[in-house]
Amino acid sequence: MRILDFGFSIFDFTLPSDRKLKIKNRKCLFCVCLVLGCASAFGGDAPKPGEVVAGVSGIKFAFIPAGELEMGSPAEEKGREPEEVLHRVKISRPFRMGVTEVTQAQWRAVMGQRRGSFEGDSLPAAEVTWQDAVTFCVKLSDIEKKKCRLPTEAEWEYACRAGSSKRFSVGEELSALGWYDDNAEEKPHPVAQKRPNAWGLHDMHGNVAEWCSDFYQAPYAATAATDPAGAQQGTSRVVRGGSWSAFERGCRCASRGNANPAHQMKTVGFRVVMEVDE
Repeated sequence: MRILDFGFSIFDFTLPSDRKLKIKNRKCLFCVCLVLGCASAFGGDAPKPGEVVAGVSGIKFAFIPAGELEMGSPAEEKGREPEEVLHRVKISRPFRMGVTEVTQAQWRAVMGQRRGSFEGDSLPAAEVTWQDAVTFCVKLSDIEKKKCRLPTEAEWEYACRAGSSKRFSVGEELSALGWYDDNAEEKPHPVAQKRPNAWGLHDMHGNVAEWCSDFYQAPYAATAATDPAGAQQGTSRVVRGGSWSAFERGCRCASRGNANPAHQMKTVGFRVVMEVDE
């Protein structure tokens, strides 16, 4: 007897022929099916914020839900720069983001060669141009069979904050979250040694700064926006997060940087976004 078909999960049960089956048992059977069917139909299996999956490549991605943020910084924030104009931004689509910066081992696995002056499989891949990072994402897309790309600047800050409006994604102290001028000893460090943010992302503050897809524009437009992708043209690209050589103020959630996209810098690497099927 087929008692439920929601188009997601079909439950087939053959009830006993014994006519003495109590009606309450029939009701219980239906309720179980209804609960399971509704959970499937209404997204009971939807990923939770920060839920991690490993791609075919072995790179781990955390689920970042759609939502909104106040992008930029308030006037009273310590270390604030004038270009960090506070404005409302909506991120309309969920995505997945690399739990860490792309490591040297991950770079070598995809690109077939090592990159960077500092050697170590768990160190972030640095000295990559913006186009190098884009090329990595294209090749990774072929491996994962899903579109991989650099984050927009808005996606980066949204993921970094993970719901926080403070200077750093977790509280006001940077030393527990990232490697920067005061504690890095003038070098990058293996990824994921510091505390992650609320969505499970490590090293969003310091270690290496990270390329974003946007052309750099200063200041922001002081208007609300949905899924902003930055200026249509420019001479430099956005980098975010600060690095092992940056001062504390340069590693804040709202801190912005920019670099010539053709330059290879020891302090700049990247992190990958994987798009989510809707």
